[in-house]
Parts: sequence; C-alpha cells; structure tokens
Amino acid sequence: MAISDDQLRKVLDDTHTIAILGASTKSDRAANQVPLYLQQHGYTVLPVNPVAAGGELFGEPVTATLAEISQPVDLVDVFRRPVDIPPHVPDILAMRPLPKVVWFQLGIRNDEAAAQLEAAGITVVQDKCTKIEHARLLGGSAGAREPSDEG
Repeated sequence: MAISDDQLRKVLDDTHTIAILGASTKSDRAANQVPLYLQQHGYTVLPVNPVAAGGELFGEPVTATLAEISQPVDLVDVFRRPVDIPPHVPDILAMRPLPKVVWFQLGIRNDEAAAQLEAAGITVVQDKCTKIEHARLLGGSAGAREPSDEG
C-alpha cells in the first residue's frame, strides 16, 4: 500500500519513541547517522543490535532484541536486509503495546513481512528513509547528499 505525504507527516508528528532495529556503531553508516538525526530532532531512539548489546549508542543502552525494550515504542525503524526481516516479525508482533508503525529504510522492501504486520493493524512504510522524509516534510536539515553523475 502506497503511503501519502500527509500520512507520512502524521506518522512523523505522532511518533515520539523509535526502536532502531539494526542500529550501527559505525558513524559512517546510515544506521548510525539516521538515528542520530532523529534524536537531534526530538525523538527518543532506542538502539537494537545483538553485537553491540550491553553498550551504549546515542546515549541509550543497546538491547539485543526488541523484546528487551521496556517502554512503549511508536515506530520500529528497520535497518536490516530484506531477507533478514521475517525472523523479526514475531518479535515485532509480540511487542506490547504494538508499535503503530514499522518503517523499512530506503532500499528495504519485504512485501510478505509488511502484509503480516499490516494484518495486525500496524502501518508499514517501505523503501523510504526516515531522515530524508522528516527533512522533506517537516523541514529539518537532513544533510542528505544530492545524487551525482559519478558512478
């Protein structure tokens, strides 16, 4: 299901807490830059990464799984390869309360997982970057690079 700009704007306006599934400790990765941008724009970001679990990212403790997050999450921002998403669907569906939105980052699409999440009443955004969409719709500075002619 395509999502309109008005719907995206509402998602971003209504979101306060974001779980970052696949958060990266490497500052040159989108999975690090995007959550940092979101945090700088007022969102609480909760990093999830089993390799970095027990450490800290963005001033928050890193959990190994979504199940370890002890507070309600409005949006799960997914930085995982499409093939790696299905094992996370049961974890997302077990969250209480359910997140309102699951957002697959730019370049990430898994229609089967999206259908399962939507069947549970969760809005799914696919193949869009939260940072780019926030900057475009709400006026934050995304710092996104413009496409170039370089290969």
